[in-house]
Amino acid sequence: MRIFDPHIHMTSRTTDDYQAMYDAGVRALVEPSFWLGQPRTSPASFFDYFDALLGWEPFRASQYGIAHHCTLALNPKEANDPRCTPVLDALPRYLEKDGVVAVGEIGYDSMTPAEDHALAAQLQLAADHGLPALVHTPHRDKLAGLHRTIDVIRESNLPPEHVLLDHLNETTVKAAAESGCWAGFSIYPDTKMDEDRMVTILRNHGTEKMIVNSAADWGKSDPLKTRKVADAMLKAGFTEDDVDQVLWRNPVAFYGQSGRLHLDVPSPESLHEGNSILRGGE
Repeated sequence: MRIFDPHIHMTSRTTDDYQAMYDAGVRALVEPSFWLGQPRTSPASFFDYFDALLGWEPFRASQYGIAHHCTLALNPKEANDPRCTPVLDALPRYLEKDGVVAVGEIGYDSMTPAEDHALAAQLQLAADHGLPALVHTPHRDKLAGLHRTIDVIRESNLPPEHVLLDHLNETTVKAAAESGCWAGFSIYPDTKMDEDRMVTILRNHGTEKMIVNSAADWGKSDPLKTRKVADAMLKAGFTEDDVDQVLWRNPVAFYGQSGRLHLDVPSPESLHEGNSILRGGE
């Protein structure tokens, strides 16, 4: 079984997670830039973070046979902080980098005017750079937030087939599918979606343009949720081809629109800028 986790925050995970993911069948992933839990106080902290997603994390992933890609953006939550908004002006030079396969996470947190501006501006950046967009739908007022998101997408120059609407659930899947965008679902231990609910959605809505991720981060989450969805699908009677479509071919097709998806893992280097993942000697 081959698995592509299209949304996971590995900067907050350990190397043991990389090993466990590989053992479960994960061979590729996308790491979106996101809020770190503590507010950033200047654009410079974003730039160091972006550099880590482009350098250190691909190095770590390669040690465990996993192809690492990223998406970069000013996230919705920090779009409300004027200390952070200059990041929008600096993003174009980062969006030229080979490892960047989309603009994201963008979208809404509290649905403020500042978030309206950041979403529209970054959809335009995606169009300008020939990249798809990973869009975060809000955790509160989810259906209203989805409709507002779709309205902004329709007003943009980015076609809906280049947009992945993420963090969907039973209340938003129908509207997302009707929009022409890709549909993303985050599987969590206690919140968002779980494996059984995901299987029900796939049974009711089919597997086309459906994308499943773990969205694992520094909170209570599980980087093996993609494999657990695959196992639940097989147990529910889906075929191995269905599993391969949802857990591999769909994310490959979506992020492949960037022209930058490279699924062959390079031979791992022993050091990255003089640093190793080892501690205390070999």
